[in-house]
Amino acid sequence: MIKSELVQKIAETNPHLYQRDVETIVNAILDEVTAALARGDRVELRGFGAFSVKARPARVGRNPRTGEHVPVNEKYVPFFKTGKEMRDRLNAD
Repeated sequence: MIKSELVQKIAETNPHLYQRDVETIVNAILDEVTAALARGDRVELRGFGAFSVKARPARVGRNPRTGEHVPVNEKYVPFFKTGKEMRDRLNAD
């Protein structure tokens, strides 16, 4: 599912809302999650999961074309851990 499909699905299930308003709300939520992660905060949505930022240390990588060793700087990557409720729904028999 892509963002536009999510907006359309929410708009269909909430006919009292205009699609452009739903899109504004979805964008606001995603922008706030992104801003919180950029500050280094953790974002927890109960029953869904938690977003956090993990640091990947600097390392020596390899250029796959030439085989040459190249330094790779430290970087921060987003990390998502599913909540118990979501895991239970995904693994229901």
